[in-house]
Amino acid sequence: MRNPKSKDAPLSAEYTYLPLERKEYLMYIKNYRELTVEQTGVEGLTARWAITASQGAVNFSMRLLELAPLKSTPMHHHESEHEIFVLVGRGEVVTEEGSHPIREGSVIYIQPNETHCFNNTGADILRFIDAVMYPSKKNK
Repeated sequence: MRNPKSKDAPLSAEYTYLPLERKEYLMYIKNYRELTVEQTGVEGLTARWAITASQGAVNFSMRLLELAPLKSTPMHHHESEHEIFVLVGRGEVVTEEGSHPIREGSVIYIQPNETHCFNNTGADILRFIDAVMYPSKKNK
């Protein structure tokens, strides 16, 4: 694949130029398996930072999180809204109002400052994508 701006310049494996409304925008594309797996400090929970300021994001960060079987995150909150999409597994999200079952395909919206945690109640990995307001380092 070649860069459309120059028929001689090869495209990076991570960036693609796409024409849109007569303008060109820089798009970031990468397979999640190529992202670095990072320990989060929570036993059984790893993160792969998919989109951050490094890719040009200014509003949200996107992570792929994996929670080991029968493990939980601590109760916590974010200063901004928090969106989650469950890719694989089953578990529950716990809020002050109670426990709510989640599984593959679940879409979850958590309001700003709503205290919550995730429990993996299954025998397999609970894998989910989340988006939090950038910078995520402000999360508590």
